[in-house]
Amino acid sequence: MRNFEMPGRSVAVGRNGMAATSHPMATLTAIEILKAGGKAIDAAVGACAVQCVVEAGSTGIGGDCFALLAANGNDNVVAYNGSGRTPAAAHFDWFRENGVASIERSSPHAVTIPGAVEAWTRLVADHGRMSLAEILAPAIALARDGYGITPRVAVDISKQRDLLLRDPSTRRIFLINDQVPSVGSVQRQPELAQTLEAIGVLGRDGFYRGPVADDMVTRLNSLGGLHTLEDFASAAGEYVKPVSATYRGWTVHECPPNGQGIVALMILKILERFERKGDPLGVDNLHIEVEATRLAYAARDRWVADTAVSDVPVEFLLSDKLADDLAARIDINKAAEVNAIVESVEHSDTVYISVVDKERNVASFINSIFHPYGSGLMAPNSGVLFHNRGQSFVVKEGHPNAIGPRKRPMHTIIPGLVTRAGKSVLSFGVMGGHYQAMGHAHFLSKLFDFDLDIQSAIDLPRLFPLPGTATVEMEERLRASIGHDLEARGFTVVAPNWAIGGAQAIWIDDQNNTLLGASDHRKDGCALGF
Repeated sequence: MRNFEMPGRSVAVGRNGMAATSHPMATLTAIEILKAGGKAIDAAVGACAVQCVVEAGSTGIGGDCFALLAANGNDNVVAYNGSGRTPAAAHFDWFRENGVASIERSSPHAVTIPGAVEAWTRLVADHGRMSLAEILAPAIALARDGYGITPRVAVDISKQRDLLLRDPSTRRIFLINDQVPSVGSVQRQPELAQTLEAIGVLGRDGFYRGPVADDMVTRLNSLGGLHTLEDFASAAGEYVKPVSATYRGWTVHECPPNGQGIVALMILKILERFERKGDPLGVDNLHIEVEATRLAYAARDRWVADTAVSDVPVEFLLSDKLADDLAARIDINKAAEVNAIVESVEHSDTVYISVVDKERNVASFINSIFHPYGSGLMAPNSGVLFHNRGQSFVVKEGHPNAIGPRKRPMHTIIPGLVTRAGKSVLSFGVMGGHYQAMGHAHFLSKLFDFDLDIQSAIDLPRLFPLPGTATVEMEERLRASIGHDLEARGFTVVAPNWAIGGAQAIWIDDQNNTLLGASDHRKDGCALGF
């Protein structure tokens, strides 16, 4: 039970439907779709489309999408990989011959073929009830008629002002006289409204063929990109088998590689080898979480890639032997030596959406353009803001995640779903770029080791060890309480650029036939049920 004399949020409670997103307009849209008879996936896509408009720095139709779905409250979890591939001409030798040693954020080579729209259309057709035109109508109206800037969106724009100034279209749409809009300012995206209308009428062909595709390819080619109309026309996601592991008797499901969900499972398997008790924010408990994360992320950067073209040892990564070996390397008194695989990384923006409907269909849904405002590049006539997901590739011959033709990069965005005794129990996700795998494990540990409710677990302060280093980002409350203790054990403690991540979750209380929702104070959103 939370202390009602202290700042905080209560869990949202409903019986007939629940939605949790990082923007109030998106949550409201999801609830309205559910009330109109839509299913969970209809509401999730409708909410996501709204966020592509009102929270454009976090997500967009120029990005990628993953989803975990469960029907009628069962534990038969379906996964969809809606991440895009590189152009067919993106051969490794081309980059080497042209002196490209790394993929920069605003390079056209950071733009893989966006997979989100294909995923939306496929998932709605297979698992939804409403037409795409109905689902996208709220987002179209907001893009055309205007929407007010919320506080977190204003902060995100302020941090990306220099990036937005570089492209004439992003400069025109997201800035006012080249300055950051204030909270309450109104923005419009008329070109994006037209593109969403085309998708509503034509489905995937409204995006991957015709004028919108022409506009995207022309813009990317003008910057030196290798993209072709055929690359867009052939874009396709796929249903994939989830990976899973048990933690304290609960089964945790994640999308398989090329996503990093497998890393969340690795962290949990390491944590399960320790007795977790006392204060969830105690220095020993967090030391173990940090070390488990550092070890699992080192494995991620060595092995996680596109399984269609690289040999990813999934069984080995989820093996008890590896978990035993990694757990044995953790010394509670000092930081372990972990060889750096990649350079330090920054947190990124994403939207995670959780929806459960009256029939207990579950949609754990995530959509991203990677870094805030992605690549900062926009197709001018269609209003499509491109992601920079290809920046996750390495230009290193022989590496599993080396760039190559028709290849998907290692992905940070991961939806989560927990089942037990044949039923879906929890739909959850933690946004925040590279943080997400640790965020999943950190959140679930607070539920299943320390018996916190979903909102209390989300509210706790966070920390994140930057992969390949002994540097730990810590939010202010933790720096004040245990920062010095961790430094004494060999870590370097620093402040994050801003609050770490953002989470949403819905707990399905089968005993009472109710739904409990939670949303992160680090974003603008909320959970609502009815």
